[in-house]
Amino acid sequence: MRVTFLGTGGAVPTTERAPSAFLVEREGERLLFDCGEGTQRQMMRFGTGFSVSHVFVTHLHGDHVLGIPGLIQTLDFNDRESAIAIHGPPGSKGHLKNLVEAGGYRPGFPVNVHEVRPGGVALDGDGYEVRTFATEHRNASSMGYALVEDDRRGRFDRERAEELGVPVGPKFGQLHNGESVELDDGTVIEPDQVVGDPRPGRRFVYTGDTRPVEAAVDATAEPDLLIHDATFGAEWAGRAQQTGHSTAREAAEIANRAGATRLALTHISSRYAGDAGPIEREAKEAFDGETAFVPDDGHTFEVPYPDTEE
Repeated sequence: MRVTFLGTGGAVPTTERAPSAFLVEREGERLLFDCGEGTQRQMMRFGTGFSVSHVFVTHLHGDHVLGIPGLIQTLDFNDRESAIAIHGPPGSKGHLKNLVEAGGYRPGFPVNVHEVRPGGVALDGDGYEVRTFATEHRNASSMGYALVEDDRRGRFDRERAEELGVPVGPKFGQLHNGESVELDDGTVIEPDQVVGDPRPGRRFVYTGDTRPVEAAVDATAEPDLLIHDATFGAEWAGRAQQTGHSTAREAAEIANRAGATRLALTHISSRYAGDAGPIEREAKEAFDGETAFVPDDGHTFEVPYPDTEE
């Protein structure tokens, strides 16, 4: 699972940071989270490709959605035929359709727009779900997303299987797939004799713009990567509260409570255009996990499995 940070800036873009957009590539499928202006150019610039199947919108503020018309038209100019789905919070469907058809444009491929309530499932995918949770942002119906993979099969204990007399070959695969097997002497070997407990898949959480909320803690247990609003440093805590954003310290505190392993800080205010170091240092001082970082546009991050042997 690879995350490409296409846009990490706040409401006002800078020469270094575009508005919010993140692309997640998982098992060859590409999912886009938010789509600020110029996202299609960022996709070209950082080589992600355009084969996006779903777009997940956290809220309707311009720095999160104004890239949709350009992206749709670029996909159309590239002769796209397959459908794309756009998911948004309650009350967003009509506005998102208007963006898709901005200026009277009619794309030549299906664009399916869906509203999803917080606490629901936006996408029931092959081996994973994209779940929604409520967030708190100023003057907006907003929500975050959690991509949660299904549990994986437990590890196969080859040594134990051979001790039990299972011959090397197809029966190993049958046992690992949960099927019992019968040996030549009539002995039946059950999967739980040679296969360990199920192992968790990867978990990715993105809050969008928000104040610190309990729902982000509850979105999924121990996310491998949490991408959290960190618009301001602690010196602007009052401004963060006034505008419905979080400080870097607040983001770290939420990450700690969620048991996150890694924390990415995004939606960086243009106040920090010259140096986002204060945001990163503030979060690192408060974060108990493995690492906290402010990604630059174009930064890619491979989300590992929770067990480090993978």
